[in-house]
Amino acid sequence: MVDYVTDMSSVIEIESAISSLPKKDFWKLAEWFDQEKAKSWDEQMKADAEAGRLDFLFEEASTSRTAGHNQPWPADV
Repeated sequence: MVDYVTDMSSVIEIESAISSLPKKDFWKLAEWFDQEKAKSWDEQMKADAEAGRLDFLFEEASTSRTAGHNQPWPADV
């Protein structure tokens, strides 16, 4: 429980520091944060794909395409 309180305190301190940033620095941090989130998402998707956790999506798409339910992409039109 002590670790959670310490972490919460850190988050509150970080939030406070962020709210006091000049706008230019705030937007620079926001851009960095977005890039980090995207990188984390990409890494998770890659790990999930390699572990086979997304195979059901490929199977579903293949079944749908075979049944003729898929719509062409705009580039295919």
